[in-house]
Amino acid sequence: MGIVYGKLLRLMEERGITSYTMKKDNIIGQATFRKIKQGGDIDTRTIAKLCSLLNCQPGDILEYVPDDNES
Repeated sequence: MGIVYGKLLRLMEERGITSYTMKKDNIIGQATFRKIKQGGDIDTRTIAKLCSLLNCQPGDILEYVPDDNES
């Protein structure tokens, strides 16, 4: 499965931050937000922007979930 962003989405919801807010404030674009929602790859600059916005560490917004076939 890889990196999942459930923590980020929950934190955004708790703080009332929407995809529109992110786009309006030029934090991340809609395509990047779509990648997050779909579990796609985002770069470290995006992670840094999100951590700055949310005043948190990367581990607060993402987590690694190994595939079933990984040991």
